[in-house]
Amino acid sequence: MTKEYCRERISALNCCILIPTYNNAQTLEKVITEVSEYSGNVMVVNDGSTDSTNHILSRFDNIHVVSYLKNRGKGFALRTGFEAARKKGFDYVITIDSDGQHFADDIPVFVEKLETEKNAIIIGARNMNQDSVPRKSNFGNKFSNFWFNINTGISLPDTQSGYRLYPIKLLEDINFITPKYEFEVEVIVRAAWKGIGVTAVPVKVYYPPAEVRISHFRPVPDFSRVSVLNTFLVLIALFYIKPRNFFRELSIKSFRTFIRQHFLNTTEPDSVKIFSVMLGFFMGIAPFWGYQMLLCLAVAHILKLNKAISILAANISLPPVIPFILYGSFVFGGMFMEVPGTIDFSKEITLETVKAHGYQYLIGSFSLALTASLISGLATFLLLKLFSRN
Repeated sequence: MTKEYCRERISALNCCILIPTYNNAQTLEKVITEVSEYSGNVMVVNDGSTDSTNHILSRFDNIHVVSYLKNRGKGFALRTGFEAARKKGFDYVITIDSDGQHFADDIPVFVEKLETEKNAIIIGARNMNQDSVPRKSNFGNKFSNFWFNINTGISLPDTQSGYRLYPIKLLEDINFITPKYEFEVEVIVRAAWKGIGVTAVPVKVYYPPAEVRISHFRPVPDFSRVSVLNTFLVLIALFYIKPRNFFRELSIKSFRTFIRQHFLNTTEPDSVKIFSVMLGFFMGIAPFWGYQMLLCLAVAHILKLNKAISILAANISLPPVIPFILYGSFVFGGMFMEVPGTIDFSKEITLETVKAHGYQYLIGSFSLALTASLISGLATFLLLKLFSRN
């Protein structure tokens, strides 16, 4: 894609280039000049720079500048730029850092991807395995990729790249809470939760030698904020997002259809339905974590039970319920111990206490699973009798 054609497509797609900057006077002018070759719509957010940034920006009369006196952080600068771009009528922004690490000639890569995927955040994935990449950056990126996958179920090669395309109108009604570097994690997680796509395209990256490299990332405080944010997001994912998604898929209409097809049909004996529910509850609570659904499906097949009913019942181990299952198993196990173990994190943890607690949990887990299985079987029997009368 030529520069001229890229300029035409960016304009037609209602997209602009957004450059957040803070004290990067050494590289800012070069970045603006190179980016301007690919787009006539360039916006710079001056995040309270104290160097010669204002003087450099005054040399350009073909860009839009948003500036404020106090440094507020990259996340705040990006959100300010998004709002300014929306007011100017843009639908998309391509963000590029002002430190010179990114290459303007990768802009066409985003444009080509946008042509086919208009409702997604597109991240420019860097090659983090090259020799010039600092070890702390490589580790931080892998750390971020791991937690993004935990929070969303989506695998990405680079979740920390600042070279991105954002569909800003789709993000308009999300109230973001982070002002600094951690915003770039928050925005992709919360966008994914909203159903906005998050994808990646390969881009080049340049890391200058350590002695001349300028970075405003502060390892201890910034990494700590990212860690706190990830903890917060994981809790939301476990206790709200994943259960919400499950129940969205299990609509009232589909649930009624499921009941008619599997519980109220007369071609299958009630005993099969009852034992299918019992198997699901047992497998959902028993300590086969990671293999519960697979084992449930296999046993249901061997015993010729209703696989759909068993799998549905096994979902008793939804994320919000797991802590109660674990604690209930431990308490149940204590009933079979001569001296029941207690959960007390103030005491020193030894191998013996770990063994004792593990044994108590295993006994309790199978006991609780069997008890829940019997109760669920009895409840299913009574419900089927009630349905048959009606």
